Amino acid sequence: MTDLLTREEYKTLAAKLALPTSAFIDGSYRPAHSGKTFSTVNPATGDTLAEVAACGTEDVEFAVVKAREAFDDGRWSKLHPSERKDILIRFAKLLTRNRRELAVMESLDSGKTIFDCETVDVPETISCIKWHAEAIDKIYDQVSPASDDHIAMIVREPVGVVGLVLPWNFPLLMLAWKIGPALAAGCSVVVKPAEETSLTALRVAELAMEAGIPRGVLNIVPGTGPEVGEPLGRHMDVDMISFTGSTETGRRFLRYAADSNLKEVVLEMGGKNPSVVLRDAENLDRVAAHVVNGAFWNMGENCSASSRLIVEEEIKDALLERIFAHAREWTMGDPLDPEHRVGALVSSDHFGKVCSYLETGATVLMGGKAHDGAFVEPTILEASRGSRVAQEEIFGPVLNVMTVKGFDEAIELANSTEYGLAASIFTANAKKALRGARAIRAGTVTVNCFGEGDIATPFGGFKQSGFGGRDNSLAAHDQYTQIKTIWLDLSDDEDEAVG
Repeated sequence: MTDLLTREEYKTLAAKLALPTSAFIDGSYRPAHSGKTFSTVNPATGDTLAEVAACGTEDVEFAVVKAREAFDDGRWSKLHPSERKDILIRFAKLLTRNRRELAVMESLDSGKTIFDCETVDVPETISCIKWHAEAIDKIYDQVSPASDDHIAMIVREPVGVVGLVLPWNFPLLMLAWKIGPALAAGCSVVVKPAEETSLTALRVAELAMEAGIPRGVLNIVPGTGPEVGEPLGRHMDVDMISFTGSTETGRRFLRYAADSNLKEVVLEMGGKNPSVVLRDAENLDRVAAHVVNGAFWNMGENCSASSRLIVEEEIKDALLERIFAHAREWTMGDPLDPEHRVGALVSSDHFGKVCSYLETGATVLMGGKAHDGAFVEPTILEASRGSRVAQEEIFGPVLNVMTVKGFDEAIELANSTEYGLAASIFTANAKKALRGARAIRAGTVTVNCFGEGDIATPFGGFKQSGFGGRDNSLAAHDQYTQIKTIWLDLSDDEDEAVG
C-alpha cells in the first residue's frame, strides 16, 4: 500500500499543483477554437479550481482529422507490437513517477477521498496500462481448419479512430480501462472526459506524449455532451465509440451511430446491484464488511455499487447490527484527509439528485442526512420493492434493505430491475452459490465477497447495464479490433476450381 501523507501535507501539495486547462490535440495543448472555457470546481469546497477549454464541433473535427492522419500513416497502428509495448511500459513508469500528483489532482477535481485515490484509483490505473502493454505481443491470431489446398488465416486489425467517452466517477481508472486496450490494439483515440472531471485526463495525455506515443494518437477534448460528445458520436470518420455512463446517455450514442455511419458502439452503463445474503452465510461480521464496502465505497458513485441488500429474514437483525457497526467506521469529511473514507459528491446537481431519494418516505435505519451542499452520510433505508429507492440507480451512499423468505424469492428479487451489471451472493452452500451465480442475470457475480474481479476478468453488464463489449481482460482488446479472414488458395493451377 502507498504510504499516505498527512492532511496538511496533501493540502500543501494541492496548493502547488499546476493544473492543465487546454485541450490536448495532435501532441500539444490548445485552447478551444471558440476561446470559450468552463469552470471546474472542487466539489468539497465549491471553489473554482481552473477554467478549462470548452471545446465544440470544430475542436472535435480537428481532433478526428489528426487521429485519422496518425492512424492512416501507421505511426502507431503499424508499429511492431513490441515497440508499442515498450512505449506503453514507459508510459506506465511515468504515471508511477507522477502518481501522487495525479492522486491529489483527482481528489480535488472529483471529491473522491485521497485514501481511495492513493490506494485504489492511481495504482489500478498504472496496473491497467502495464497489463495491456504486456499483452500486446502475446496475443496470437488463428489459422482455421481447411483442406490441403487452402489456408484460412483469422487476424485482428485495429478498428481505426475510436471515440472514448468517460464518466466522472472514476476519471483516471476509466481512462485507463479504455486507452489501455485501444492503444495496445493500435487504434488512435479521441477522448471526451466528463466536464466535471477533466483535469487528470489532460495531464495523462502529456505524460503519454513524453513516453513516446506519437502525436495525434491520443487526443483529449474537454467539453459538454452536446458540444463534444454528440459531434463525436455522429462523426462520419469515427469508427467506434466506447462509452461509460448513464443508460439514458448510452441510448443517445446508439442513435448517433444509427444516424451516421453505423459505427461500432460499446456501452457500459448503470447498475442496481444486489447483495444476496442467505441464512447459512458464514461469518456475518465479514459479510457485513463486504456489504458496507460495496455500498459506500467511492460514496456509492459506482455503477457496480451494492445498493440493494436482499437478506433472508432469519438473519436480518443479526446482519444489520454488524452492518451498522461497520458503517460507523466510514467517516465523512475533507477528501484530502486520509482518515476519511467518504468524500464529497461530484457536483451540486448530483448532490440534489441523491438527496431526493432521502425524501421518498422510506424508513431510515441509519444516516439519512446531508451536509454542506456536498456530503451525504452513509445511509441505510428500508423501502418497498417497487419504490424508486429499490428500482432506480441512486449513485450515492445509500443502501436499501429488503427481506425474503428463501432462496428462490431472493434470486427473483435480485433479477427484478432493468439492470444487470454486478451482484454478490453470500452462502456456505456451494450448490446454492453456483445456482445463484448462474441464475442472477448480471455480468459479474461474486461469491462471498464484493468485487468486480480484476484486470484479467471481463467487466460489463446484461440487460440495460451493457452493450457490445467488455472492459478489462483480453476481451477488451477484441472490442478495439476487427476480425478479418484471409483465404489463400494453394491448389495447382491445373486443378483449380471455381467456387
